[in-house]
Amino acid sequence: MDQAFKVFPLLETERLILREITVEDAQAIYENFSDDRVTEYYDLETFTDLSQAEALIHKLLSGFTSREQVRWAITIKPEDLLIGTCGFHAIEKEHFKVEAGYELNPDFWGRGIMREALNAIFTYAFEQMGVNRIEAFYDPENDRSKNALEKCGFVYEGTQRKRFFEKGKFVDASLSSLLKEDFQR
Repeated sequence: MDQAFKVFPLLETERLILREITVEDAQAIYENFSDDRVTEYYDLETFTDLSQAEALIHKLLSGFTSREQVRWAITIKPEDLLIGTCGFHAIEKEHFKVEAGYELNPDFWGRGIMREALNAIFTYAFEQMGVNRIEAFYDPENDRSKNALEKCGFVYEGTQRKRFFEKGKFVDASLSSLLKEDFQR
């Protein structure tokens, strides 16, 4: 798994380029996370200042350097404008397991973009990182997230009651997973 963290991986699909997030992406990150529709089910408060986006970018870059996470900018060809992000955190090397996370600008919802991006990073996780299991937690009311995961082959495993403390309250979290042996590109 450590081999996957030597150089930031550039991934390409039919419509997308998944690349490293940079400080130049701060405005696009801010635009996404300042939209209540994006943060409704997210564990972050809606951004109110560009500095919050800059801080998030530095945290993501540091996470890759320390081999604790990898998060890609989702861009549509041929433009290089970030429209969302996706990646892995909660990397458990000893268990060959990662947790997926993602968000997308609402202007691009309903076009299959997230499914395309997720399939690319899942392929990378299984083939390059040596992962055996990918997990995803999502709010039980977040049908968009649930549907995107199901279309990628994830299996619902249950809902954990009051699993997280977010935005001043305890919230339930549904858990789905994808195993290497079940993954089909």
